[in-house]
Amino acid sequence: MSQSIHADTVLGQLKLKVSNLERSVQFYKEVVGFQILNLQEKSAELTVDGQNIFLILEEIPNAAIPPRRSVTGLYHFAILVPTREQLGLSLRTLAESGIHIGQGDHLVSEALYIEDPDHNGIEIYWDRPRSEWKTDSEGNIMMGTEPVDIKGLLQLAGDKPWTGLSAGTILGHLHLHVSELPPSKVFYCDILGFDMVFDASKMMGAYFISAGGYHHHIGMNIWAGIGAPQPLANATGLAYYTIVLPSQTELERTLGKIKDAEIPLAAQNDYWVVRDPSGIEIRLISAK
Repeated sequence: MSQSIHADTVLGQLKLKVSNLERSVQFYKEVVGFQILNLQEKSAELTVDGQNIFLILEEIPNAAIPPRRSVTGLYHFAILVPTREQLGLSLRTLAESGIHIGQGDHLVSEALYIEDPDHNGIEIYWDRPRSEWKTDSEGNIMMGTEPVDIKGLLQLAGDKPWTGLSAGTILGHLHLHVSELPPSKVFYCDILGFDMVFDASKMMGAYFISAGGYHHHIGMNIWAGIGAPQPLANATGLAYYTIVLPSQTELERTLGKIKDAEIPLAAQNDYWVVRDPSGIEIRLISAK
């Protein structure tokens, strides 16, 4: 059995390809609550703390927006806010914007779902304390989808001012469309070392995996169809995401496992690039 990836492994910087940068920047700033860290003609770096890049947007020439659930790549990325009150403030702001809002109480968390102008899925959520999470007889973290207490969230927000996403906000998890589940499990679990926390392959065609006992850092599904193709080069959507290992030692251990599996790996200035079996680009870095 593969040694688990380090418990302190987290997700880092995310890059999306968009069709209209000005429109997307306005959406992510005014509706979602990011700050602009750096704005150029065809790209923008967004932040929540004024210092670190959370999200990069890049405008693609002659961009094509793929139909929903048609290609591999992003299903949604999930913005984890530190408190339930902040989720309530986000809910109030989203409602005032007039966009469609999905919702789900997943037992471990409460979540809101929206889409950006290019139909990139976004989840905004907060976690209940880990002490309240439950597991089944097989050790799977129990998750479900129940109605969110919308009234309670809005009452919690009240008329408090909304100043955007707080500095404690992080990229909590990603949910990906993959072409097939078995090779994805081999790559993410057997090679990288993520732990399976919820095997929903028979129930809903999905896996949920994590580091350190989290409810999930990565979800993957076959909802775009088994054998779903990779997006075209000029398609909007996920350009890459980042996995952050806690130390150089842990990064080198993970890189060694990838090399042992004879998976192509490319070194860049301060990160390494690998692609999963569905062609999704992952950047690997160390936190220090």
